[in-house]
Amino acid sequence: MSSFPLPVRVAAGLAATAVEQARQLPTTLLGLPVTVASQALQASMRIQQQITELAIKGDEALAGLRTPEEQPAWATFDEDEPDVHEEPRVLDEDLTVLAEYDNMTLPQLRGRLRSFSEDELARLLAHEQEHGRRPEFLRMLQNRLDRLRNQ
Repeated sequence: MSSFPLPVRVAAGLAATAVEQARQLPTTLLGLPVTVASQALQASMRIQQQITELAIKGDEALAGLRTPEEQPAWATFDEDEPDVHEEPRVLDEDLTVLAEYDNMTLPQLRGRLRSFSEDELARLLAHEQEHGRRPEFLRMLQNRLDRLRNQ
């Protein structure tokens, strides 16, 4: 077999590749929209990442130029909130409980249970027995009262 010059062999290779690509064109065209969309999304994501990285670097660079607020107006912290134990507990002269006791949920009562004295628990229990008669509340109040009395 005789050897053809390099340019002829390259041209024949290009022609054979063009024929192969032409034969695969119908299947390639079917997947083309998906491929183009995928590549566009990838490019978009890369751009978004780069923009975000630049914004973070910009924030870091500008952070030294600004003096931070002592406490932003929108920020609230636990110590800023009024203490729930400081609320008045007198509903009437005979009953010392939280003003919103009747509207409390069981988890709310559980969270405040340890702040009540034995006398307050007894009054809460009596109030619950007379008014709400909620079994879970009665049981919780009675159990706490029993524990305090048995200490």
